[in-house]
Amino acid sequence: MGGVKHRGGTYPYYPGCTLSTQARAYDRSGRAVAAALGIGLQELAEWQCCGATFPLTIDDSMALIAPTRVLCQAQDSGERVVTLCAVCFHVLRRCQVLLADDAQMLERINWFIEQDYRGELHVAHLLEVLRDDLGWNAVGSRVSRPLDGLRVAPYYGCLLLRPREEIGLDDPEDPSILHDLIRVVGADPVDFPYAIECCGSYLTAKEPRVSERLSREIVASAQESGADLLITACPLCQFNLDYPQRETRAAAAGDGLPVIYFTQLLAVAFGLPRDTWGFEDHYVDPIPALTSMVGISHEV
Repeated sequence: MGGVKHRGGTYPYYPGCTLSTQARAYDRSGRAVAAALGIGLQELAEWQCCGATFPLTIDDSMALIAPTRVLCQAQDSGERVVTLCAVCFHVLRRCQVLLADDAQMLERINWFIEQDYRGELHVAHLLEVLRDDLGWNAVGSRVSRPLDGLRVAPYYGCLLLRPREEIGLDDPEDPSILHDLIRVVGADPVDFPYAIECCGSYLTAKEPRVSERLSREIVASAQESGADLLITACPLCQFNLDYPQRETRAAAAGDGLPVIYFTQLLAVAFGLPRDTWGFEDHYVDPIPALTSMVGISHEV
């Protein structure tokens, strides 16, 4: 799904609820990386929650009110809106597609919200901006600390890729966007069998044992494939994969597999100040892996 090419230096930016609370490190590192690349992220004023889930039935107009409000607000700021959270991206992108194709639903939702969303906005993930607007060569030119020898497992999960017809960011069965980003910073992408499997998502709240089992399988798969780090674009995935390793951290620091955001990997490779990395809230500290592989010191 190609979007309208960016014509300026600033994009309207929707951070979403989680990046403003539990995943502030994702937001912080994302803004820092964007600024280092000359990308302006202008946060939408007085934004609201996108709803966090896309309705399972296409006639559930009530569930479309929240994301449509976000789209309506963003359309007044530009031709597209950028987000980092894979959950927000999933909800907003699918809402964008549905309303662009269903004039009757668009009219109904506009009546409910008493606004005029025109159905023309493009919802873009920052990964899409890096790949399609800047290009990987431009991203690579900003690298000042190549992460040579670091083996990084790209974890895509579900929401960033599927369903293919509506999301359209990458091939959901054989994705490459995170692989390409890893190569750009000089690291080696590690293929592993669970890269596109579900981590349990919101089951972590209702059935935590199920989510924890799934997440442990994903982490074990990446470790067995030789990964030093695992990167993701989803705050829910990051928590689900990192949190079950808290006991490992308590028993022996550094023995687990660090799970970080792709923006944090870029921040390290760009040589940005350590306070932009945001590793302090991770259950498995990424610094030991970075220290042993690319010489990052423990000192602040």
